[in-house]
Order: sequence, then structure tokens, then C-alpha cells
Amino acid sequence: MAEVILMPRLSDTMTEGVIAAWHKKVGDTVKKGDLLAEIETDKATMELESYQQGVLLHVGTPRGGKLQVNDLLAIIGTAGEDVSALVAQNTNSVSETKAAPENTKVETPAAPVVASADTIDFSKMEEVVLMPRLSDTMTEGVIAGWQKKVGDSVKKGEILADIETDKATMELESYKDGILLYQGAQAGEKILVNQLLCIIGQPGLDIDAIVKSVKTSSDSPAAVAPIAQESKTALAPTAAPIVVAPVAPAASVVNEGRIFASPLAKKIAKEKGVDLKYVKGSGEHGRITKTDLDNYTPASANTYAASAPIGQVSFEDTPVSQMRKVIAKRLSESLFTAPHFYLTMKINMDAVVEARAMVNETSPVKISFNDFIVKAVALSLKQHPKVNSSWLGDVIRTNHHVNIGIAVAVEEGLLVPVLRFADGLSLSQISVSVKEFAKKAKDKKLQPADWEGSTFTISNLGMFGIDQFTAIINPPDACILAVGGIAQEPIVKNGQIVPGNVMNVTLSCDHRVVDGATGSAFLQTLKSYLEGPIKMFI
Repeated sequence: MAEVILMPRLSDTMTEGVIAAWHKKVGDTVKKGDLLAEIETDKATMELESYQQGVLLHVGTPRGGKLQVNDLLAIIGTAGEDVSALVAQNTNSVSETKAAPENTKVETPAAPVVASADTIDFSKMEEVVLMPRLSDTMTEGVIAGWQKKVGDSVKKGEILADIETDKATMELESYKDGILLYQGAQAGEKILVNQLLCIIGQPGLDIDAIVKSVKTSSDSPAAVAPIAQESKTALAPTAAPIVVAPVAPAASVVNEGRIFASPLAKKIAKEKGVDLKYVKGSGEHGRITKTDLDNYTPASANTYAASAPIGQVSFEDTPVSQMRKVIAKRLSESLFTAPHFYLTMKINMDAVVEARAMVNETSPVKISFNDFIVKAVALSLKQHPKVNSSWLGDVIRTNHHVNIGIAVAVEEGLLVPVLRFADGLSLSQISVSVKEFAKKAKDKKLQPADWEGSTFTISNLGMFGIDQFTAIINPPDACILAVGGIAQEPIVKNGQIVPGNVMNVTLSCDHRVVDGATGSAFLQTLKSYLEGPIKMFI
């Protein structure tokens, strides 16, 4: 008998998952323990193994598609088994019970656009691909580029299109063989979540009937509408003088035919107006990477940017990325929901400067000032559990463990991997973990366990030359520490004014959990550890 596999909840906050890749196609034999698919959450990709054996009879969505938790993911059974009833049953039940998350404004159509099993003969087609929801706030996706055109043969694993999401530009691969019969939008256009993206099938399929069926099953207007390009120049109408542009030198074509480039490189090229056929790739098989774009000189490829004459209004409008929208939404909710107050303190870092120099003489890894700060914060939180608490609405949770979130800047925004049980880690362990998290964050390889469960957060902008700032609390934490740079300032020492290494820290507190006296006591303890770092080793 066929077994239904629903989208699993891979973390305590997960509400949906994106199919990053299918490792089995319909008709393949699946054994227990075989890698079935890779499922991507908002920040990571996890491998899903089969817990039973049989034949893969149905998949709920292709690579790049989104499923809510408990949506139909796959069906495994015996070869030739009729699973149409199971597909219809699980599709209908999900559609009827799915509700919007609390306090979330739903801008997508009231009902998801799903091709009806009663009106479409799925035996004659390979797949109807709908635009997946790739984050909890995503309402549309942008076609960064099609790698296949209508009428092209498509093989399993070949790239169909590049889809711009809130976190990145993702490559959408085909997981079956067939013909690309229909595209829902062209490059640069948007498609609403759950609207028809493309159709893969065999020649002779009635495309018009499928498109009509999919579109009429939605209460929303047409799915496709043109949007502004990533970077467009808008010039105010004016009687400007004629400007003669310089003639650029001819550039040699490096790439012909299909150009291999990472999604990020394609996005950067689009923003800069660079034609990738002139860019030499340094990656495997000549694949163009971000580094190649960073080192590329546009002038050599006859790509001169148009500049407005003096006195003429000129500007660029760049659409807000989905990741930036998520950051704006979550931090706005935090700032306007949690009553913030701020406590600032100066800390003399002379002792840490000396201690760091001595430690690095024998340490197997380089210890940074930030490592000392993380260690001192972790030990201070053990003494001030109220600062290490979480606001959960009906209760305040006082955490006995210390999990410190380390804010990491990435190109698209900000990620916060979590250093677990930080109070029990040595400086070397902290250093190795923080460096590893930073690399994984920039490479977008963080796993759910890497970013969940913080009890306190540190945001350090000292390395960027910032002396002092305030940070917005990362919910459900009660506090976040903003760390500025270390600068030499005159201080009074033994009655004398002498130069000292001073660092400013600002503690942002949720007044529903932490009072001023509690936050001040925490900072005093932190100050004592950093001004006498030997205490951290006792």
C-alpha cells in the first residue's frame, strides 16, 4: 500500500520548506536510508532520507518548489499503483485547513493556485511548476533569466531558470526529462507565489487548457506583470544639451553559447550592466563567480555607464529584496513591540590588549578581541540570569544555558548563528566556532541548529570603525549588546591622565523583562571581566 510523506517540520520555527533538489525521480526504486531530497529552509539545506522502501510514485513539487509543513511531499508505493486518490485527498485537505500565521498580512491570493486533478490528465504531462513561496513574507518571485526556451528539450538536472528570492538568486533545475512547453513570464518579470511558472511535458499536450485551468482556479488577477529592472536610471524630463559619449575600445568575446555563471555573479552582472560574454570565469569549467565580476573592468567590454549632465536630476531605483523585506518586518516588530531602553558604558581594554598578545604567542588559533568579549559576556550572563531571559508573551523564560547569537553581516543582509553553551567554551573554541559560523553564513550553508535558540545576542561593529551604536533586540531575547571599536582616549589612572584603550558598549534591553538596575549590574560584571581578564580563566 502506498505511503504518503508529508513535509516534515525540521525545526521548532519552520513553517515551510523549499525543495533544493530531488535525488530520486518518479518511477525510481527507493530503499530505506536512500537520500530522497534536499529541503531548504530560510537559511539552510538539509538532506531528507527515505524511511521506507518502494517506488517513488509522486512528488508534491519540483526542485525550487515550496511546501508548507504537512503538505504532500511524496508518495512511495509499489510500481503501477494508482495514487490519484491520495494526491487529491492530501491536496484538498491542505487547501481547506491552511491558515495564515498570526499577525501576518497575507498579500498573496486567498487560495493557492493548484491545477485541479479533475480537469487535467496528469498522466500526459511531466509537471506543472508553480512559483514557490521561499520565505514567510515572499509574495512574488522574479525571473532573473531562463536557461531554456519554449520547445527546448529538458533533461533531469539541467537548469531551467534563475529565480530571484529573498535570500539569493536560485537555480531551478528540472528533475525529469521532457520538453519545456510553457513559460509563465520572461526575464525581469515577476510571478506571484503559487502562480504558473512553467510546464514541462511531451509534444501534443493541450497547453491552453492547462494554463486556463490553473489560472481560473485562482481568485487573483493574472499572475504575470512586468516590474522594474534591478537597477534602472530615471532621468527627469528636461531640455538637456546633447551629450556625446566617448567611444569605448572594442572588447573580445570570451564566452559563446551558454554562459556558465553562479546566480550571484549573474545578479551582479545584471545590476552593473555587464555582458557576461566578455567576462573570463575563474571557476570550474570556466564558471564565472562573484570574484570575477569584482575584478572585472567594465570599460574593456564597451559598457560605459550613462552619466547625467550637471544640473539634471538623476537617480536609481532598486527594488527591495525579499531578504531585506524580512529584516525590515522582523526588526520593526521588535522595535515597536518591545519597549527598548539603552545602557551605555565605557570599558578600559588595556588588560585585554595585553592578555590577547600573550595568549596569541601560544594559542593554536588567533584569538580576537571579539572572542574575549564573547567569553566575558557568557560568564556575565551566568551571574545575571534575568538578562539571559526570553519574552514569550504569557511567560518570561529564564534560561539556565547560555547560547549567544553572533550577528554576521552578509551581502544580502544579516544572519545570526548561535554559539551554544558559550560559557563552557575556551577562547580557542570560541574563535574557531565564530570563524566557522561566519564562513558558513556567507556561503549560506548554515543549518537550522546553527541559528536557532539564542538567549542573548552580540553585534560588534568595532571592526568597521564604529565607536558606538544601539542595536535592535533579536526576539525572543531580552537583550542585545552593541559593541564599538577600541580607541585610544585619555583616562585617569593613579591620579594621572594617560592614554588608554577604551571601548564603548551599549546594552539594548526589553523593559518587559529587564529593568535598568538589572541591566546595569550585568554591564558592571562584564566590565570587571574585561578590565581583569584573568578572572575568566579561574
